[in-house]
Amino acid sequence: MKRPDELILIDTGVANTASIMGALARAGVRRVSASNDPERVARAERVVLPGVGAFAAAMERLERDGLDQALRERVLADRPLLAVCLGLQLLGTASLESPRARGLGIVDLVARPLAADSGRLPRPQQGWNRVDADTRCRLLGSGWAAFANGYGFTERPTGFGVATSDYGGRFVAGLERGALVACQFHPELSGEYGAELLRRFVAVRSTVLSSVPSAPAALAVGGGR
Repeated sequence: MKRPDELILIDTGVANTASIMGALARAGVRRVSASNDPERVARAERVVLPGVGAFAAAMERLERDGLDQALRERVLADRPLLAVCLGLQLLGTASLESPRARGLGIVDLVARPLAADSGRLPRPQQGWNRVDADTRCRLLGSGWAAFANGYGFTERPTGFGVATSDYGGRFVAGLERGALVACQFHPELSGEYGAELLRRFVAVRSTVLSSVPSAPAALAVGGGR
């Protein structure tokens, strides 16, 4: 399959861009460029939205640079986008970590604390956990991945292929629809499992990405509202 000549990595100011840039290069991207130019982000062949840290700070950075609208337009145009860790949560409408901040609104979900009901597990989650992908997923597979998150989506979004994990209750470990793929885990830290996801993302054609069928009505995966 044809490899992309360039991939744009958005600099949110709250992510370790060096590690994911290195992982993307190893996955076969000829040139990885960090950019906050909304026009480049809107037009690029492929874009990665990484993130660690605070939800509000990351959204403020995206809005300041005009990237929020560029990302929405990109998803509407069904152009390949990979959102990683906090990047997945930014796709939602909001996060209880920062109740006054609004997300991109691409997924109609709110990020909520993990293990809020049990109180038996430390938060944030730090380390390896099992990922189980449903049959609608094309790029996300089942396996073990490295997580670092205290918040996440605790309901299954409508119309997406979904991968889940369990940490005091089920939560969304990844989702995909059309050319949009997002993972709560860090693929650049997840060994061969994460490397395979990145290889699939940079190698697969948009027409294949766009073949993901719709999911049935939303189902709770734990940690209710």
